[in-house]
Amino acid sequence: MSMNSSNFPFVWMTLSQEPGHDAQKDFDEFEANLRRGEPFVLLSDAAPAEGHEHTPEEKKRTSLWMKKHKVELRKLVLAMILVESNSAKRLGFKAFSVVFAKFWGYPLLLASSREQAMEIARELLPMEGKSSH
Repeated sequence: MSMNSSNFPFVWMTLSQEPGHDAQKDFDEFEANLRRGEPFVLLSDAAPAEGHEHTPEEKKRTSLWMKKHKVELRKLVLAMILVESNSAKRLGFKAFSVVFAKFWGYPLLLASSREQAMEIARELLPMEGKSSH
């Protein structure tokens, strides 16, 4: 997972997990966005790889991090919007979204294109955070 926060409050995430990836850097990026104290939306146009299993250490680390930041996550992350053009796959993620929301404290929304994802994201953000373009 890596984050591109250059268009904050629209934060694009890449969920790929290459070997040797530095997970601490990801958590640091996520925390930096939370420290801004402003609502934001996570977006990704790449679903997690099927069959990717986190190690028990990764799961524990993520769970502890999430618990530590639970209040900020629920307050500041308005949603994770996943772009998936395949309607059957979107349907599959819809079932997973219930578990996702319970764990992370924010909803997993689905879009069929990057354009639709940005539309949804703009609708979620508070009015004062929106620009006129």
